[in-house]
This record gives sequence, C-alpha cells and structure tokens, in this order.
Amino acid sequence: MAQSWDTIKTRASAFAQEFKSTKNEKSFAQTFWIKFFDVFGVDSHRVGIFESRVKKINKNTGFADYFWPGLLLIEHKSAGEDLSIAQDQAENYCINLSEEEHPRYLLVCDFQHFWLKDLAEGTETRFALHELPQKVSLFGFIFGRKSARVEASDPINDRAVKKLAKLHTALRRDGYKRHPLQLLLVRLLFCMFADKTGLFEPAGRFTDLIERGTSEDGSNLGQVLTQLFDELDTEIAQRQSKSPAWFKDFPYVNGKLFEEKIRTASFDAHMRGLLLDCCYLDWSRISPAVFGSMFQHVMDEEGLDTKHDLRRELGAHYTSEENIFKLISPLFLDELKAEFEKVKTSINALFEFQKKLRRLSFLDPACGCGNFLVITYRELRLLEVEVFKAVKTIATRGNKSNVGLHHLDPFKHEMVNVDQFNGIEIEEFPSRVAQVAMWLVDHQMNVLAGETLEAWMPRLPLKQSANIRIGNALALDWAELCPPQHLNYILGNPPFVGKQMQTDAQKESMERLLAGAGIQGGGVLDLVAGWYIKAAQYLTDSGAAKADDRKKEFKDAAFAKATQSSLMDEPLTPEQAAKAAAKKTLDDIFALAEAQSLAAREKIKVAFVSTNSIVQGEQVGLLWSWMQQQGMAIEFAHRTFRWSNEAASNAAVHCVIVGFGLQSRVDNIKSKRLFDYVDASGQADAGADFLEEAASQINPYLVDAPMVALESRRQPICEVSPIVFGSMPNDGGHLLMDDDEKTDLLNREPNAAPYVRRFLGADEFINDVPRWCLWLKDIAPQALAALPAVRKRIAAVKKHRLESTREATKRLASDPHLFGEIRQPESGEYLLIPSVSSERRTYLPIGFLTADIVASNLVLIIPNATLYHFGILTSAMHMAWVRYTCGRLKSDYRYSNTIVYNNFPWPEAISDRARQGIEAAAQAVLDSRAVHQSGATPASLATLYDPDLMPADLRKAHTALDALVDKLYAEKSKTKIKPTDQSRVALLFERYQALVTRVEQATETKK
Repeated sequence: MAQSWDTIKTRASAFAQEFKSTKNEKSFAQTFWIKFFDVFGVDSHRVGIFESRVKKINKNTGFADYFWPGLLLIEHKSAGEDLSIAQDQAENYCINLSEEEHPRYLLVCDFQHFWLKDLAEGTETRFALHELPQKVSLFGFIFGRKSARVEASDPINDRAVKKLAKLHTALRRDGYKRHPLQLLLVRLLFCMFADKTGLFEPAGRFTDLIERGTSEDGSNLGQVLTQLFDELDTEIAQRQSKSPAWFKDFPYVNGKLFEEKIRTASFDAHMRGLLLDCCYLDWSRISPAVFGSMFQHVMDEEGLDTKHDLRRELGAHYTSEENIFKLISPLFLDELKAEFEKVKTSINALFEFQKKLRRLSFLDPACGCGNFLVITYRELRLLEVEVFKAVKTIATRGNKSNVGLHHLDPFKHEMVNVDQFNGIEIEEFPSRVAQVAMWLVDHQMNVLAGETLEAWMPRLPLKQSANIRIGNALALDWAELCPPQHLNYILGNPPFVGKQMQTDAQKESMERLLAGAGIQGGGVLDLVAGWYIKAAQYLTDSGAAKADDRKKEFKDAAFAKATQSSLMDEPLTPEQAAKAAAKKTLDDIFALAEAQSLAAREKIKVAFVSTNSIVQGEQVGLLWSWMQQQGMAIEFAHRTFRWSNEAASNAAVHCVIVGFGLQSRVDNIKSKRLFDYVDASGQADAGADFLEEAASQINPYLVDAPMVALESRRQPICEVSPIVFGSMPNDGGHLLMDDDEKTDLLNREPNAAPYVRRFLGADEFINDVPRWCLWLKDIAPQALAALPAVRKRIAAVKKHRLESTREATKRLASDPHLFGEIRQPESGEYLLIPSVSSERRTYLPIGFLTADIVASNLVLIIPNATLYHFGILTSAMHMAWVRYTCGRLKSDYRYSNTIVYNNFPWPEAISDRARQGIEAAAQAVLDSRAVHQSGATPASLATLYDPDLMPADLRKAHTALDALVDKLYAEKSKTKIKPTDQSRVALLFERYQALVTRVEQATETKK
C-alpha cells in the first residue's frame, strides 16, 4: 500500500524520539535500522542483508552493516566515532561489487548523525537525527520516489536492450513466440520499471517476487507471472482474500495492459536467471529512446524466421534524442520556452500558460515505439515543472517561511497528461511498447514534479493513456482518429523505404493514395512521401467536398438543432450563433462551420524526418508541385545530415527534416528557419551541432529562393547542345573486355585490332580503369567472317538476348554484333559527365573525349560541346545546382539529364569577350589536369578531385574559373553573389523562374 509523506513524517518523529539517546553500535545497530525501514513501511529483511559479506579493496573479506544490492549500502558506528572513516569503509566495500550490485547510495550513521551520499549525482547530505522528519523525502528512493538522472548515452540503456534481447531469444527459441511473447515482454518491461520507480512499493517488490517466490529451476515462474498479471488487472476490493502473500499490496494497474489472457510461458533456470539480470538493472535511469532499440533487437530475432529483412520491410529506423530535438525544437519547443520566459514573473500568466500546455495535442502517424511521443511529452512536462518552480519563487519572494504550495493547488488540476498524445503504428508490438513507454515517462515526470510540489503523485490505476491506433497510416482517416479542431502538431519519422525496396503491400498503399490525390507517375516516390500527402490532405480537407453531403443530410433539420449538430467541427460561439440566427439559413451555418474548420487546420504544424531524396531529383517535381497546389508551404527545414539512431545496427541514411503547414499561416511568419551542416555527417563547426540561417521563404530544395519544383524535361530549357546517355551494350558482358581479355583476343586474332576500342563508364573514366569493347558498327561481312573468336563472342551475345524475358531485348538478337543502344558520336569530340560521382568532391570530374572512345550508358555525353560548355558545367555555380537538384545514390550525386541538365539556367546572351574569358579559364583547368595525368605515374581524376589530394595549381585554376562564372551570372542578375552554394543556387532558381515564365508566355503566344 502506498505510504503518504505525512504518515512517514509522523513515524520519523517517533523514531527520532525513541533513539535520541542511543549510542552503542553493537547493542542497538540492527534494531535501529529495522525500525528505520519500518518508518517507510519496508521490511528490511526482505530487501537487504545485515552483515553482508563483501570483498574489500585488498581482496580481504569484510562485512557491510547493511546491504541492499543495487541501491543502498549502510555502515554504522557508535556515537561519537569518525563518520568519515565509516564512509571510506563503505566506499571500499563498493569497489569489488558487480555493476548490477553496485549501490547508488551510501549511508553512514552514528545514531545521532546521518551522511547520505548519492554516487550517481555526486552529492552528499548531512543532517542530525532530530531533523529526520524534515529530511524523509531524501529517502524517496526506498520506494523509487526519487527522480533519476536519465541520459540517452547512459551505458545502462545499452545493457537493458541486450539483456531483454537475450531473454526474448531464449523464450523464442523454446517455442514461445509472436503475440504472446511480445505482450509478455511489454508487461515485464512495465513491471521492472514500476519496481524501481515507486509504482510498486516498496522498491524491489517485483524482483523479490521473482527471487524468493519462484523456484530456482524456473519451473513455476510462468505460473507466478500469470497470477501476478491477473492480480494487477484486478481492483483491490475485488481480489480474493486467500491470494498468496507474495501478491499482497501489488497495486491495481488498469489501462488494459494486463487484461488480455495469454498462454503461460515456461521457464527454466537459465531463463529465470536472464529475467533476474533484467530486474537488477536500475530501470529508473532508462532513457525512453531505448524502447525503439529494444524493438529493433526483437525484430532482428523475428527476422530470422523470414527470408526478408523485416526491418527493411517495415522501414523501421528509430530516432535518437538528438535528432528528435532537431525536429521538435523549431516545431514548438523553442516557441513555448520563449513564451515561458515572458510569463514567468506572473502567477496568473503562468496558470494560463500551463492551461495552454494541457490543451496541446500531438499526432505521430508513424509512431513505432513512440520515441517522438515520449520525448515530446517529457519536454512538455519538464517545462511544466519550470512553471511550478516559477510559481514557488514568486510566492516565496520576501517571505521565506511561505513555500507557496497553496498557490500551486489550481496548477495540480491542469497538469499535462498522456491523453494529449496520439499515434498510428502498423505493427502491434511497437504500438504496445509506445503506450507503455508513455506511462513510464509519465511516472518519471510525476516523480520529478512531486519533488517540486512536495507531493507523491502516482497515477495508478491508469486512467488516461496515449491513443495509439494499430493500422496502416496511409489508409486510415487521420481526422477520425484526431479531429483537426483538437490537434496542434503532426510529427514523426515515417518509414525509410525507397521506391525499389517497397513491398507489394506498401506499393499498393501508395498507389491507392496517389490515385486518390490525383498524382500521376508517383511510382518513383519513396514511401515517406505518402505521409506528406496524407498530412496535406488532412490540412486541406476543410469539408468543402463533404459540405453537400452534410447539407443534404440535414436539409430538413430545424435551425435550433442544426446550430448544435455534427455538421460543424466545433459548436458555434454565441456570437456566431446569433449571426446565423439572424439570417436563418443553413448555408450561413455551413459557411461559419467551414470557417471554423479552416481556422482549426490552419493552426496545425507538421514536421517529418525524411530521406533526403524527397527534396532532390525527380521526386521534387512530383511531390512538391502537388504539395504547393494544395497550399502547403515550408516553415523550417534541416538540410541533409547523416542519420543516427539508438539502434545497434545504425542505418547509413541521409536525412532532412521538413516542417510545413498551410501557406496562409506560413506566409505570416516573417523569418523562416533553415539549419545547415558543414558536411553530411550532421556535424557543423566545433561547438555547434548545426548552423541556423533566416530565410524569407524555403523552396522544396530547402533553399531561400523562389518556390519552384523542377519538372522532368526532354529538352534543355536553354538553347544549348542536348545531352544524352552513352551507348548500352546489353550484351551479357560478351562485347566487353578487361586488359587481359583484350590481349588474349588480339594475340589470337590480330586483325580484330581496328574493332577494339576503349570503353568508359563512370568508374572507368574517373578511376582510369582500362576497359575495352568490340565496336562492330559498319564492319564488313567478309571482315567479320575472318574473325572466328569475335564471332564466338557475338554468338554468346545472341544467346543472352534470346534468353531475355523482355521482348525488346529479344528483338536485338537479330543484330548481335551491335550494341543494344547506340548513341556514340561519329566524329569530333564530346563532353563526358559521369552519371554517379562521390558527394565528397567539390567538382564533378568531367572531360573531353574523342569519338573513337566509346561512352557507356553509365555516363552522359554532350556531342559538339565547347570549352565554354565545359567551363560552365565544371564551375562552382553548376555544382551548387547539382548538389541541390540531382538525385542521390546513397549520398553520391546521380546526375540527371531530364532534371539537372535540361533545367539548368545557363547565362543569358553573353558577350564574346566574356565567353572567351570562360574558355581561357576552362582551358587552364584542362592544362593543369594534363600535367598531373602525364608522366610515369599519371594521376586519375579520382585522385585529382579528391578534396584531400587536389593539387594546388588545379584548385587555383578552378577558383579562377568560378570567379568568372559567378561574375557572369551576377552581371546578368544585378545581384551580388556570395561564394556559397546557397547564394548561387538561389540566384539560379530566380533565373529558372524567369525562364519558365518566358517559356509559358511563348507557348500561350503560339496557341
């Protein structure tokens, strides 16, 4: 039964009176401590050991006066003895204890004086026996009623995950699987947390049940757990009087956590030991972010039963606290903290602020194990605690005897609660973990708040809970789960699944969603885009489409009934009702209802962590053109950073965070927020995680620039030479050769030499890898007849093509000596651009090649290109465009003809002098390259463009070229360009917008 502090203080006073004259350790020490624990309603023999044998630092055996493993070690002395010696002795005892046994607290005493040391916090409190009634709250840890320091980086988090994973694995391998196992783990998680945090009193009651109430061989452990779960789901008054003593005083939990009956698990001695290992951990220190990691470990094990990587199928990537703060801080937390600073000197203003906190509502439509919900809730509660502290500060100002607690009575009735949080999760187990995690962090925060309010506030039985819906978020109606008038924020981390990695079920969900949204060609979108589409639909469904249905349904309704009917998202205010009554028309009522609905949706802010592919390449035009049409605008964004999470197998993903909402609201924000990183690892300069800049508007490429989304173009938007892919062999490798194969062929058939050409893909071009091909275009039949080794290769090509499942490839078998697709220039030079290049490089390594060198389909070529083209395309200006608009292969640049090149805004009509200047600077770059690419050990382009190895003269040549190109663009735009990607690409988007307008006007003129 929970002990009130008033009762404990009364007992403490009697205890202090009883022992005020006691002095002799040997005669009274054990009696003293037995009665000390009685003050708190705890049986000292049940939780600890008197005269516990421990090894001292010198390996000799010592005996601690009292030892509660994992929590408290007591050393007692007679009155008048030096307590510093006792404290040294206690610390000596701790040195050789295991990590699980190591106590958090040391307590030394001589009957009349107490020294309490918190080893975790490094703090110490000393007081006299007569002060014990005022100091009893220091011993809240005996119940778990003391806030613990919780850090995501605490090693205990990793140990908790691993220990739970071991228990899960042992049970699963013994045949206890899936739903029963998942529910059992969630229940054990709750019990172990409750055991260390005061929900179960005294602390350690659950561990004691497992240690002393079950057989060492584990044979009855399953039955004991089943009975415990039944008791936890039964109200105290309804429990049987003959229930075993082990279950006495376990509280009624409710919350439906223990309601479902599952089959009893069988344990052995090993499994019992694994459970006890978990119980010994200090679960009060566990970070909520650990639950996602625990789930991922579970999925690692479950995945052993399948042929596919379950985590990949689910898109499960659990977010670190660091990354969660990147999202929630600009979404709402910074604003709330700033508001608190403004109101913290007024009790009335603080009360209104707390009521605002209580009204806020959140939805994570891909909540997983609830990391976003848990940490958001924790931060709101921490802010609420600051409210309580501010009230006490105001109330006690100038009157130290008045602690101001009565001023906090109204605040206790408006406390933030878990029922403000909603989630959608497709899998059952993580949804259960999320709900339990919310209860656990709620209790952590209640303990912390109780220290300020000087009250114990356990919320058992559980009455409120987070609203977690199990289902497919792309198919569910979010408004049914969370009506917009009751929601403030949508946030989270939707699944990271690319278009090619989606399961059939995911593809089907996306196809249905895209069809409903009217988005054509959406098959290229990553799965995460579905959440953006759903959020936009949620924000824009003002009821217009439903209004006609509503009017038809209620057309015969009386006016008085209509004003209060479910037609409206929210009841009309008296003023609105009066206005409607004056007109007495349903149309007016509907108009007011729709205005309310729009206002409700306009206030909602959305932010998602996403793969950066949705702000790059072809996905931008599809997704963000539609988003803009729906009236969406970006309020803040984190540019690309490298993903980090709490899972053991940290996924290599590059992410962005995008915060958005209805444009009608975002437009009223004068300064949007953009966060940038020095590199893709997500780290900025020393002392800062990222850099922030203000923006007047943020476009879909996360640039402070005009709101444009590049469309896929077949032809360049400017009058420049077209770009095409190189030639595709489609040969099964039989027309291609490495150095050895080429040498072997020519040794056997020297006459084949005229038909062997250098063959370059992106890798061969950049890394100077020798590769060759048979180029048999225009070969005479009699010449081919004289080359039997070549003909053998051609026969293999024919066989390869005939065996293809594609009809187009089979048709190519009629000309097996030719490449499948031929786009090689007949003569002259062409400019080669690799289709994929490392994102580490400052410049794309592009170059001129002669027509006798065959370019593969893994590169793009510009026939008849000039030095001017080379100069612009290898400049920092073009590279800024590439970084912001091209797609990515992992993090590498994936150059596109339809998006990057064809949309690139080239300089407008330039003078001959300016062109000649660009060409001269471009030639200087090529000349510098040539120096390093000749000689006994020629450098490859990979070496020359490695940012750590780039020669000084080549860098200097590029810098000179960059300056000329920047100047050329600046002159035409009359805008000063800063030497940054953001400045350059902003100018390019302005130029692009002007070009699009010009093209559209020309099209209209033709019509």
